[in-house]
Amino acid sequence: MPEKPNSSNRLVLSALVLFAINTLNFYDRTVPGALTEPIRKEFHLTDTQIGLLGSAFIWIYALVGLPLGRIADTASRKKLLAIAMFLWSSLTASAALAGSFSMLLFSRIGVGIGEAACAPTATSWLGDLFPPDKRSRVLALFMLGVPVGSALSFFFSGPLTQAYGWRAAMILAAAPALLLIPALLFLPEPKRGASEIHPVSLTPTSMWSILRIPTLWWIIASGTFINFNLYAIATFLTAFLSRIHGLSLASSGITAGIVYIIGGLAGCAIAGYLGDSAIRRRKDGRLRIAAMTSLVAAPLACFGVLQPAGSLLAAVISLTLAYSLLTSYYGLVYSAIQDLVAPNQRGATMAIYFLAMYACGASFGPLLTGRLSDLLAHRAARLAASPIVTEQFRAVGLQQAMLIIPVLSVLLALVLYFGSRSMITDVAGPEAIPAPSHSLAS
Repeated sequence: MPEKPNSSNRLVLSALVLFAINTLNFYDRTVPGALTEPIRKEFHLTDTQIGLLGSAFIWIYALVGLPLGRIADTASRKKLLAIAMFLWSSLTASAALAGSFSMLLFSRIGVGIGEAACAPTATSWLGDLFPPDKRSRVLALFMLGVPVGSALSFFFSGPLTQAYGWRAAMILAAAPALLLIPALLFLPEPKRGASEIHPVSLTPTSMWSILRIPTLWWIIASGTFINFNLYAIATFLTAFLSRIHGLSLASSGITAGIVYIIGGLAGCAIAGYLGDSAIRRRKDGRLRIAAMTSLVAAPLACFGVLQPAGSLLAAVISLTLAYSLLTSYYGLVYSAIQDLVAPNQRGATMAIYFLAMYACGASFGPLLTGRLSDLLAHRAARLAASPIVTEQFRAVGLQQAMLIIPVLSVLLALVLYFGSRSMITDVAGPEAIPAPSHSLAS
């Protein structure tokens, strides 16, 4: 029989601290996106270089995540995460000292090394605290750190930069780690497999055994599309609002924050409620719902991007709805991954998944969207017979480039649908955890 999980208070406290850590994780990750315009103007950067700041972070994040995920399956997750937090917060603050684009790029690479440990350790930790039929809700809460952290970054960074400069915003981004690292070290770490309904083997297994699960390949493919979209949005949303709709730095940051916080809360609710309800009816329910939400997000994103100057409200509403549907992916798909693999495989599985989704998806989101924006801006200038690319043409280029988001949302929906078709067989397979019959954490 599995070990009884911790008391309700400890479960809640652990979930909240890990949520706060993930919030800081994405606050620090999003800061450059919130500060795109002042950084671009100070260092005279192209959109391609702005995209490279995000992509370089992601390349190192993806590569380092694989060994860190393996460590998370065998060593102390608490110590690993605490060290990682210290590293990424320190490197975030160091960006305030950057005197060139190269120094800024170096600091972002360092942040990527630290943040690579967060999701594998925390999702594995939560999987050992909560049984299968509760995981959509708790993982949706944990992944609510994505929009909440991003929203807070936009809310604070824009106005703070306008008042004190972008370097002050970088220092502020690192400060919460001073409280969260001690809070993490205070938490009791659960034993692996503590929340499983049926006995499971905790003997270390090969990473290759994970890759024998067909559904996991579809989930990995879906990760490339969702992260391409969400990192393109994170990098260029404030620039889009500023260039197309004429918002100031502070206003564009606050508006982007509204998109993130409202959309993120809605996405969390969708994933938590529908995901845990669906798994009680059918084993492929979470992936099917994720496919439907992604498909509906496509026309909403297209409508929001195409709104002209003067139609800010329509653009913000549409983009908020699209963002909410896209972010529901996290609670739905991450809990599906927990259903597919054993407790001693979760850290490694998330690391493999992140390697693909970040290296093949998120890394190209900022870079290719930025490159496409530059190309389309030059094309608009040529068509207007202008010898220079003005801010007006940069606005046109970025608006057209962001239409890649609805296109990839449709592809995301298709991949998730095909993944759902093999889910039932794979959950019943030897590598998977049996479906839930009752709750141990209620």
